[in-house]
Amino acid sequence: MRARIVRIGNSRGLRIPKALLEEAGLQDEVEITIRGDALVVRSARSARLGWDDAFREMASHGDDRLLDADLIAGGTAGVDESAGEEWEWK
Repeated sequence: MRARIVRIGNSRGLRIPKALLEEAGLQDEVEITIRGDALVVRSARSARLGWDDAFREMASHGDDRLLDADLIAGGTAGVDESAGEEWEWK
């Protein structure tokens, strides 16, 4: 299929037929990259895509625990026990 590149202000645009958009699964936002002499248009990925799987894997390995949980559970958050006094952010 051929298409004409049209002027849109200082940029150029390309009209993509609805059937092609649906077949490719493209919606409102896309990523455009260059591969050789071709433009590649893909659906924009979610910034958090894959996080659910990563969190499940972390939990299965026990890597999802809080590193300072003992401080929070013991009620000593914000206290330097070695000095016996509260500390301040500077």
